[in-house]
Amino acid sequence: MLLVRAVQRPVKEKANPPYTSHRFIFQDAGRLRELAAESIDLVVTSPPYPMIQMWDEHFSRADARVALGLEKGDGDTAFELMHRQLDRVWEELARVMKKGSFVCINIGDATRRIGNRFQLFANHARVLSKFSRLGFDPLPLILWRKQVNAPNKFMGSGMLPAGAYVTLEHEYILIFRKGPRRTFPSAEEKERRRQSALFWEERNVWYSDLWDFKGTRQNTGGEGVRERSAAYPLVLPFRLINMYSLLGDTVLDPFLGTGTTALAALAAGRNSIGFELEASFSRTIRERMQREFSLLAELNRRRVADHLAFIKKCRQEGRSLKYRNEPFGFPVMTGQETGLKLPFLRRLEEEEAGLWKAYYHDDAYLKEVALRCTP
Repeated sequence: MLLVRAVQRPVKEKANPPYTSHRFIFQDAGRLRELAAESIDLVVTSPPYPMIQMWDEHFSRADARVALGLEKGDGDTAFELMHRQLDRVWEELARVMKKGSFVCINIGDATRRIGNRFQLFANHARVLSKFSRLGFDPLPLILWRKQVNAPNKFMGSGMLPAGAYVTLEHEYILIFRKGPRRTFPSAEEKERRRQSALFWEERNVWYSDLWDFKGTRQNTGGEGVRERSAAYPLVLPFRLINMYSLLGDTVLDPFLGTGTTALAALAAGRNSIGFELEASFSRTIRERMQREFSLLAELNRRRVADHLAFIKKCRQEGRSLKYRNEPFGFPVMTGQETGLKLPFLRRLEEEEAGLWKAYYHDDAYLKEVALRCTP
């Protein structure tokens, strides 16, 4: 059993949540047989992007007609066949998602020359269309500006007009809801929602429709494991999980890859389930769980430090914060933040292959964090 500790001093076992579970299943997500109907609270994922060349082999292995279409220069047919493979997963999501739950999909469009024609393949529009047909409600989306292109990078004829092309420097985060708004009928759900609040100042940034931070390069490690560049950074699923779920909810990623969504869920105090077709990623995920524990434990400490800096700035500007957060004991802007709690990782255990549990500090630790983070 692997055991990772954040601190050496003894602590109480009680916490909220006391622990979260994280399960990794290495099989095709086209059939989520392990998941019961209406059992998932949130999906955060980034699927293989159709018509991006690095994914051609992946889609062609599943359907030989994809490779045939590309060879014949029939890009439209190849594009549709690739999306039909993703459709199988989206159809399963319609079954396993709870009513009122959210699906967040990071996907980019593709530009490609097929034969003698260069064109855009609008992946985000095709996914939007499929989810609408499945009965999901599309919600305002987020543009993620990745900052991956150098200022002097261009496509086409360069400085000569009528033959140059705009570079793609953004991807989409598509957001869907299954049916009407989620309700919170029980006292327990209402309290969990209250504890899952965001800070006023971070809410104003996170709910913007433009996110501007760099992508990351994933070192997947090991022979036979595919290399994937410009994968989404940890901050992206961490924000989405905090925005669209409650403490103790279950987050699903049907295209787990190297496990970024699961790591974000762990840090955010949510349970997670991940499906990944390539079992060779299991080693990479395990190594990340061990190597990045300290980083995950710091994410919510950084949120506290940022909030304390916000308090200091307000005081310098002569602004007063009229409310006080109960668990931490510091001022907050609104009454909705008074019950806000953040989960602070204490230890992480691998119970068996593909199943981990994360344990968190108890409530007494929150005021200690606030004191430590005070500038």
